[in-house]
Formats: sequence, structure tokens, C-alpha cells
Amino acid sequence: MALPGNNTRPLIPSFLYSSSYTSFSSAKFLGDPTAPASLSPQTAFSNFMIQAPKEKIQMFSPAYYTACTVGGILSCGLTHTAVTPLDLVKCNMQIDPAKYKNISSGFGILFKEQGIRGFFRGWVPTLLGYSAQGAGKMGLYEFFKKNYSDLAGQENASKYKTLIYLAGSASAEAIADVALCPFEAVKVRVQTQPGFARGLSDGLPKLIKSEGVLGLYKGIVPLWGRQIPYTMMKFASFENTVEMIYKYAIPTPKEECSSSLQLGVSFAGGYIAGILCAIVSHPADNLVSFLNNAQGATVGDAVKKLGMWGLFTRGLPLRIFMIGTLTGAQWGIYDSFKVFVGLPTTGGSPPTAQSAK
Repeated sequence: MALPGNNTRPLIPSFLYSSSYTSFSSAKFLGDPTAPASLSPQTAFSNFMIQAPKEKIQMFSPAYYTACTVGGILSCGLTHTAVTPLDLVKCNMQIDPAKYKNISSGFGILFKEQGIRGFFRGWVPTLLGYSAQGAGKMGLYEFFKKNYSDLAGQENASKYKTLIYLAGSASAEAIADVALCPFEAVKVRVQTQPGFARGLSDGLPKLIKSEGVLGLYKGIVPLWGRQIPYTMMKFASFENTVEMIYKYAIPTPKEECSSSLQLGVSFAGGYIAGILCAIVSHPADNLVSFLNNAQGATVGDAVKKLGMWGLFTRGLPLRIFMIGTLTGAQWGIYDSFKVFVGLPTTGGSPPTAQSAK
């Protein structure tokens, strides 16, 4: 992974955090006549400036993985919360297709029955659950990708890069879903069963009381079935798409591209990856919604009621739109945060097997 070139610009103007300005007492700014009069008005604000970090984050250091974790929290938590209305309609179309026949009627029915506030039912478990999942998914992916590359050696890491992307993302997602699963269970109940609970604060204790703590994890296997293939496709297709964009569509090497262009590539690669993710993971998404909605239901019950065709297609167009937009935005936010803290954007070169210096 190459570091950004000299043309990389911070997302906050440099004068807001520059340490090059002379320290200035706030006394002059407050009207003290004894303070030096030769300093510029811009210098007068130096006491209120955020100091620039003295050292850049070292690649593959604990600080690096921490930054990736924070970026994952922001990218996944915020984006999933933003598309809560789409997710709510999708879940209801999967659970009750006779009532919610299509996207437009789904929005109309929800608005008529629950009003504007109804479109954001379940936003708290969505925000907390997917923030926790994003922390594990993004931070652990970078960790596993680096360590699997080291195990493979530099030559094999480059030759079998897609396998490393797949293995790293699968390992990260399997762990991240353990954090997501309880929140997902509450979210689906709140969104598809009006009157069950107002949100997480009353929904979580109610679910535990009725089904026990293990009831929070009854959907973990179908959640893995949805999320692990989704994440494997998300990371592998993103990494390869971005690499191909830099190789065939942009004549300038990545490290010489501006930050805005690199972030544009990240969004485009993420959107393409999101479309593929939605298709691969959709049958398991239908299973998760069905099992979390019906107490005591099994996978066999879901297949019997939905049918194989319904399992693969029910709610798919809406999910393609939702996940494409979601994934593109996630990669854009994630890489924007990395650029903000002085790290390179993701992708554009095979995984490295070199140790951090």
C-alpha cells in the first residue's frame, strides 16, 4: 500500500491546526495594551488552534489498527443508520409480502400507519449494532490481511492476493457478527412487529425475558450465512476493482493522484462491490428476517413459506440499491477518515508481506 503523495491535502485547513505560528497570549486578544502589537490577527487565534500531530501513524502499528477500527465505526454505523427507512421497508416486504407488495406501497403503508417517525423505528439498535460490527470488520480485516500476507510470504501474497482478501474478510466478519447479532435480533422485531417495543431500551429486556439470552443469538448462523459471503465479496471485489481502475482507467500512479480522486475511486469501487454483495448474500438476508420475526421458526419453515425463488428474489431490487449505495458510502467514509489521519486509501496494490518498520 503506497502512502499518498505530496499533493494529498488534509480535510481541515492547515491553519486550524498548524504548529508553525508563534504562540500568542490571549491577553492581547482580550485588549491588554502590554501584549505585543506586532503579531498578526491570525496569530491571535493560535491559543485556540488544534496542534498538528508530531508523528505520522506508522503502518501496521497498534495506532494504525486503532485508526482503522474508528474508521469502521464511522463508516458502518452512520451509513446503516442513514438507510434505516429503506431497511425497514425491505424487512417488512420479506416478512409480509401480501401486505407490503412493492417498495412504493411499502413506504405508503408505513407512512399511513406510523407516520414519519415510523420510518426510523429501530435506528438505535441499528446504529449501535453496525458501529460494533464495523469496528470489528474494518479493524480486524486490516489485521488479518497483513498477518495472512506475512504467513504466505511476499511472492505468494501477491500471487494469491484474492485468497488473502477472502480469508481476511471472512475471519474479521465471523468475529464482528458476534457483536452485531443481539442488536440485529432486536432491530428486526422492532421494525416488523409494531407494538413489540419502542426501541432497544425496552426491546432488549423484553426479548431476553421471552427467549432468554440465547434467543439473541438464534439468528447467528443465518447471520454468518448472510454477512460472511457479503463481506468476502465486499472486500475482494473492492480491492480488485480499485486495483483495475488504477491499472487501466487512470494513467497516473495511485501515489501521485490527488486525495479527491483517490476517494472517488474508493466510492466507485465500493458501489460496484455493493451490488455484487447484495446478490450473493440475499437468500441469507431473507432467512435472518424470517427467523428473527417468528418465535420458534426454523430454516425449513422459512424455505417452505418463502420458496426457493422467493428466498433469492424477494426484496432484492431494493436491497441492491440500498447495499450498493451503502457500500459505496462506507468505503468513501472509511477512506476519508484514513486520509484525515494521514493514512493511504485502501486498495490499488497487492497486499504486502513486509513487516512494519
